[in-house]
Amino acid sequence: MLVAIGTKNPAKVHAVQDTLIRERHTIESVKVDSGVSPQPFSDEETLEGARTRANSALITTGATLSFGLEGGVQETKSGLLLCNWGVLVHAGGGEWIASGAKFPLPLQVAQRLREGEELGDVMTDITGDVHTRKKEGAIGFFTADWVSRKELFSHIVKLLYGQYLSTKNHIQH
Repeated sequence: MLVAIGTKNPAKVHAVQDTLIRERHTIESVKVDSGVSPQPFSDEETLEGARTRANSALITTGATLSFGLEGGVQETKSGLLLCNWGVLVHAGGGEWIASGAKFPLPLQVAQRLREGEELGDVMTDITGDVHTRKKEGAIGFFTADWVSRKELFSHIVKLLYGQYLSTKNHIQH
């Protein structure tokens, strides 16, 4: 089965490839636009970006299944939280959504995002590594590499694919 992912970001692509390795699917990553701002600033906007990526990749590749994964931030009473969302769509019309772990960003990082900077650019400034968003990401940096960006997105992929399999299995019975 052809499975698409709506990004070329290595952390997201590897999350799908590594998580589904036993499924023996052909996985194709394609660069598509999220349709949301470069720095999504709510759960809703981040989810919409994931949905747009999944649907665009499905159309672009003609795949049976397509993943869209998007990172963003969510303003809360506890501070600005890192958030991540995923959407899995099926060519036959099914859609599944899932969110990942959330945690508050440090105050100085949150302030820079509120002033209009993107998290990836802030992390480049903090780490000195322009590829942070493609590797460990903010979550890796702020958890002392206990949780990587790929690992976070792998968890979301498992939630999405598990829902798909559960639905598929219940329909066949």
